[in-house]
Amino acid sequence: MSRPLPPEDQPPLPHVLWIGGPPAAGKTTVARLIARRHGLRWYNADAHTWEHRDRAIAAGHPAAIRFEALSRAERWSVPEAELIAMSLHHERGRMVVDDLRALPPAPLTIAEGTPITPAVVATIPGGPAASVWLQPSAEVQRARLRERGLSAGPRTLYRSLVGEIEAEVAEYGARRLLIDEDSGVEETVEAIEKIFAGVLGAGPVAETAGERARLLRYANRATVAQYEAFFARPWSPGDARTAVHAFACECGRLDCRDDIDLAIADFPAPPDDATSPPVLAPGHHRAE
Repeated sequence: MSRPLPPEDQPPLPHVLWIGGPPAAGKTTVARLIARRHGLRWYNADAHTWEHRDRAIAAGHPAAIRFEALSRAERWSVPEAELIAMSLHHERGRMVVDDLRALPPAPLTIAEGTPITPAVVATIPGGPAASVWLQPSAEVQRARLRERGLSAGPRTLYRSLVGEIEAEVAEYGARRLLIDEDSGVEETVEAIEKIFAGVLGAGPVAETAGERARLLRYANRATVAQYEAFFARPWSPGDARTAVHAFACECGRLDCRDDIDLAIADFPAPPDDATSPPVLAPGHHRAE
């Protein structure tokens, strides 16, 4: 991993909106909807998990190397402190910032993920454009993790991250949004839109269907890369032919919320070819 630049040498990120919080807080769901509704770039930290792990391994990070060396059963049976260390929770926050600095400054980017912590955002010169941390109640998180069918190890890690993040939010006086049993997706989206209203109103945002379609392709391709990097692991189960994901329709219409289930191997390639066919819901058309 690269050594962080001194604060005075780090460029600001006035075009980035930040959403943090523990797993199962709803970050991805609301950020994805806001991005599609307003014509923003959506940066999903989860989609860069394995890329970040490869960076850490290349830099010789002991916890990253140990994670890869253990069997899947072994890595989830270690003590809680080691689970957090091997998750690279703190290290990945700096990598997220590096990723965001490499992206174009327009349109606005909405960045979300568990590694986005108040400590990370506090390093941004001039402060963040806007930021919020979603805080699910214990009941909400338990129910959502149960729905995912996770084993005991991941559940332990995810629950432990709640305490880590809540402590940091309190320490830095960061803005939080409580997610309880009554917090529907639309209500949460509207609450975050109010928090981000000033920045969203000033823009810049994607104005044309073609611009929005390219942003959707960026997000879809990030997901493909995530799966491909995972399947490249020698211990990884499954493959790109059988793994299916719900990809965003790339028609670029502002009112489109459709997804299309595709096997990873069936996603159009090559990714940078302008003639590559868009992923479209039935009845939708390529953006002009």
